[in-house]
Amino acid sequence: MRPMTPRSLADAVLDIVGAGHLDVGDAISDDDTHDECLTIEAVRPAVVARPASTVEVAAIVSECAARKIPLTPRGSGTGLSGACTPAQDGVVISFARMAEIIEIDELNHVAVVQPGVTLQALDAALAPLGLIYPVFPGESSASLGGNVATNAGGMRAVKYGVTRHQVLGLTAVLGTGETIQTGGKFVKSTAGYDLTQLIIGSEGTLAIVTEATLKLYPRPTHAATVLAPFRSIDKISDAVPRIVASGVGPLIVEYIDRTAMAGIVKSTKLDLGIPKDVKAKTMAYLVVVLEQRRADRLDEDVEELAALTSELGALDVYVLPPGAGARLIEGRERAFWAAKGAGANDIVDMVVPRASIPEYMAAVAEAGDETGSTIVACGHAGDGNVHLSVYQEDDEARGKLIRTLFEAGLALGGAISGEHGIGRAKQHVYEDLEDPAKLALFRRIKASFDPHEILNPDVIFSRQP
Repeated sequence: MRPMTPRSLADAVLDIVGAGHLDVGDAISDDDTHDECLTIEAVRPAVVARPASTVEVAAIVSECAARKIPLTPRGSGTGLSGACTPAQDGVVISFARMAEIIEIDELNHVAVVQPGVTLQALDAALAPLGLIYPVFPGESSASLGGNVATNAGGMRAVKYGVTRHQVLGLTAVLGTGETIQTGGKFVKSTAGYDLTQLIIGSEGTLAIVTEATLKLYPRPTHAATVLAPFRSIDKISDAVPRIVASGVGPLIVEYIDRTAMAGIVKSTKLDLGIPKDVKAKTMAYLVVVLEQRRADRLDEDVEELAALTSELGALDVYVLPPGAGARLIEGRERAFWAAKGAGANDIVDMVVPRASIPEYMAAVAEAGDETGSTIVACGHAGDGNVHLSVYQEDDEARGKLIRTLFEAGLALGGAISGEHGIGRAKQHVYEDLEDPAKLALFRRIKASFDPHEILNPDVIFSRQP
């Protein structure tokens, strides 16, 4: 009797997901080989599988665990750190078929969604109900699973916080193939360890999220955008805490340097109506968006904000028409694509205490001069998240510059990433600069969730030798 030939990985996964839901070889789309990171090259995996349920995801993970095959979960692929770049011999779990809004619970103000649901799809479903999911990191095609994996933030974080503040519970598959449920439709619990918060931001290295329970809010019906040019980033930095503490409850508090603003205005063909003499004096702009349920209350808040901003040193204050305000915010949200189109070589999203932004930006300017690099800045002034587009073609000079930018931010009490994640792009410098005891703890935690080290290996930190 002839021995039975072991099934190939592709055959085993095909049995799980069914015909038409598995790609191998040349059939694998280029989109499944990379995300939007500027510095990590695309990698073609062995298999791309499109499961339809948590049960199928768990079966794929079990199969890969038995074979010690690396797994990479993938949503829309809009990430900027290379976290969903697969391993060459690995499996990509694409959530293209797991894109269902399972429930919108209006009484409890929660939504239960699968990981492939996009922000745009969820918002379209919530708008007619007068509800909103408030996290919006700037790309409406981004998936909720990816947002959970990276703890996505965005411009609205100054009011609503980031993803981890909006996720109440998860269904997730561990690296063993076991499925767990964490949290639920409640806002507080002291029942054991908070596994929900541990999985959020883990970039697919601890578990694969297959459902998320999200907090919802009433949708404000009125909004206004206030634009204030300033002579320096220091003036803006001094103004931001006063604005946040004023009680007007800003939705968005952004700073945009004059170079970045020129790019936004050009790309959106937007006329902000700012006189030339004011532009000539301006080094950076403060953009504040307010929202309210009633127009009269919004008008009061806008008046108060305009008066306060003038007192705090603004060269002038402009309340933009609704269309212009929306286009300016849209242009700011698309800043990455503008930078990519202009040939940026890298993107940095350092976060520092917001009062330290001027000191950090001084260090950025010095580092740029020392390496002959051009650096364009904008960021979430309300929460200290600084976004830098780096133009430096020489790899060695750019590597030195990026490390200097990280070291300068860490020295001010900051963190290497505010919302993009570590991924593969920042892994090596993160390991160099992070506390070794903390990294050792990370590895022990990962070993508990993923004992076979198959879930997104070499993301955040490297595998043990």
